[in-house]
Amino acid sequence: MTARDAEASNNDLLTRAFHDFDQAATVLQQSYDALTTRLQQMDLELAQTNASLREHLRETEEMRAHVTAVLESLDTGVIVADSQDSVVRCNHATERLLGVPQARLRGRRATEVLEEIRKDHGEYPLVLPTGVTIAISQSDLTDETGSLIGKLVLIHDVTHIRQLEDRLQRRNRLEAMGQMVGNIAHEIRNPLGSVELFASMLRKDLRDQPHLRTYAEHISVAVQAMDRLLSNLLVYTRPDCSRLAWQDTESLIREVLTLASHAMSLASIVVRCEIDPRVPKIWCDGGKIKQVLLNLVLNAVQAMPEGGSLILSARMAPEEISELPAIQLTVSDTGTGIPLELQSRVFDPFFTTKDHGTGLGLAIVHALVEAHHGRIDVESRPGQGTSFVMRLPQGSIQQPTLSARNAALVGRSVQTRPIENATEEEIYE
Repeated sequence: MTARDAEASNNDLLTRAFHDFDQAATVLQQSYDALTTRLQQMDLELAQTNASLREHLRETEEMRAHVTAVLESLDTGVIVADSQDSVVRCNHATERLLGVPQARLRGRRATEVLEEIRKDHGEYPLVLPTGVTIAISQSDLTDETGSLIGKLVLIHDVTHIRQLEDRLQRRNRLEAMGQMVGNIAHEIRNPLGSVELFASMLRKDLRDQPHLRTYAEHISVAVQAMDRLLSNLLVYTRPDCSRLAWQDTESLIREVLTLASHAMSLASIVVRCEIDPRVPKIWCDGGKIKQVLLNLVLNAVQAMPEGGSLILSARMAPEEISELPAIQLTVSDTGTGIPLELQSRVFDPFFTTKDHGTGLGLAIVHALVEAHHGRIDVESRPGQGTSFVMRLPQGSIQQPTLSARNAALVGRSVQTRPIENATEEEIYE
């Protein structure tokens, strides 16, 4: 082979080499371009996935915050326990009802928490030391497959429901007793009139025999006392509060304090009156409400033999308590208080803790307030004092816009009209 042929052969090899190199470079470029495109697609897919995950995480956080807000806004206490019966979550209502911080509840066994709540309680619903009445219910938590994953405990505040039930039972009880008392009063009053008639005839016939006439006078006095008692029984069974009119709030309270001033002078009683300017007048039977307030004031004075503070207040009743516009009258003292087990019976006729009296005073108070379509409740803590809270509806009548004085009778002298040796019965004459 000549040099020319060798050179031509080398050129062909070189040409083929360049051609193969160009083809390889083209394939490599195409692969690189394809890989770049795929990477861009993967970057886009990853960005979309990340965005989706961030959106899902945001929705999850929003849902968690929403559920937490709902849970914390519930009035019902909620305790959540895991499958090991360990408390993992509870809301603010639980802390408020039980009086135990959430941090002290988490991690404890739910069964122990419930046992601690129920101990020393022999009745149901449970009445806590704070005065709150609760009912407890619990249920199992399961997942989609039905497997047990925990336990849910609900603590319901049934204080208001219990109060309504107590009021209904008290009203039914008092109504039944009232019917019985009314019938007895009528049966006794008829022969009592005959006794009084014959006693008066004896007094006339015994004018010349003073020592015998005294016996007839004793009979008449006893008959009159019995008649007053029967009158009070009839007031309790059929209270008449038909003389409704606008009564000046401050004047009404002043008159009550004037009537009770003698009893208050026997002890070191500090009197304070708090009259809301929005309550210049009260729509009521003035005479009957005056009797109610007088009885409550005298009871308060008797509860403070060593002295104390007596507060009379008049204000608008809170809207959450009264649906219609209502006036709230409160008589509070710092006396001995009423034991919790007796508070539900204070309005029962003939119930009294005093050594004297018939126990009709608060029963008549209750009847007179009910006759005004109002309500009266007692709030008391032994050793701290008692408050009687009346709520009198004012209806749809527009109250007159008069200038009201926020009376403060502390330290102001009251013109006295003593009630000497007044009994509970004579107050209602």
